[in-house]
Amino acid sequence: MAQPPGYANPQFPTKVCRLKKALYGLKQAPRAWFQRLSSALLQWGFSNSRTDNSMFLHFGASTTLIVLIYVDDILITGSSSQQISSLITRLDSVFALRDLEQLSYFLGIEVSYHEGYMHLSQTKYTSDLLHRTTMFNTKAAKTPGAVGQNLSKFDGTPVEEITQYRSIVGALQYLTITRPDIAFAVNKAFQFMQQPTTAHWLSVKRILRYLKGTLHDGLLLRPSTHLTVEGFTDADWGAQPDDRRSASGYLVYLGDNLVSWSFTKQKVVSRSSAELEYRGLVLATAEIIWMQALLQELCISPPTIPLLWYDNISAYHMAKNHVFHARTKHIEIDLHFIRDQVL
Repeated sequence: MAQPPGYANPQFPTKVCRLKKALYGLKQAPRAWFQRLSSALLQWGFSNSRTDNSMFLHFGASTTLIVLIYVDDILITGSSSQQISSLITRLDSVFALRDLEQLSYFLGIEVSYHEGYMHLSQTKYTSDLLHRTTMFNTKAAKTPGAVGQNLSKFDGTPVEEITQYRSIVGALQYLTITRPDIAFAVNKAFQFMQQPTTAHWLSVKRILRYLKGTLHDGLLLRPSTHLTVEGFTDADWGAQPDDRRSASGYLVYLGDNLVSWSFTKQKVVSRSSAELEYRGLVLATAEIIWMQALLQELCISPPTIPLLWYDNISAYHMAKNHVFHARTKHIEIDLHFIRDQVL
């Protein structure tokens, strides 16, 4: 730090002003705000979740309060509307708040209610994205990607507007929060951020055309008669023609509701489809374990052991059999933690 030109004090040339609070817009401002808010919640009897650092829990004799924080946007829910109102009043006495009543819009996610169902969508976000790319009036596509098409970095010619490509694909990635149906296609487009080509841009436009025809689609959350955790995983062996790395994805359901999903390109080349599926199982298992820990913190006990569905019998034997040395000795030790989970 140094005194600004024209305002230097000749008597104290090395002295500078010390801020008593963080200024909005600085890099350290979000951390300072979170520390201030979290310290207040902890003083009021809340506890910080171990599985999600942005979630705070308060369990009373017969009530439960849950606070979820994203910078300066806060969601509050609980078992007692009176306790929720009391907490909002308490927060308002310390911080400058604006109560938006029942949840309807949060971080670009629209929430609508109908007969006990909750629908999450990003219709406005999608519409703004289509208008920004002048794709709102185009003909809709039936699928987000061409079936059987494996893009390569050598397809097409380099595009001039690299920044535009990166901006649009980044916006599509945020859209996968409520649109798991485009996660596969967006991940494929994301692999060519370094040097996109005309072929890659056509694949992005295909995703946008698909969104045009499914503008109001989203996630439907509904009351469930059971809270069984079920996962589904699948993989595509050697899907990337440039480096022959494979891709895998999973879906995790809590009861009848889809609550978590992912599609990723694996970091190493798998020697067989069995090894590929095995690595995919590990990723899904880690997500299920995290979800179990989160449910335990919320005092929810799933009635049965979680189920993980997949379609490779060799991976099944690798997870169950401890004597498959010849086929598994090159696989990292940390991947074999799934055997402990199976037991």
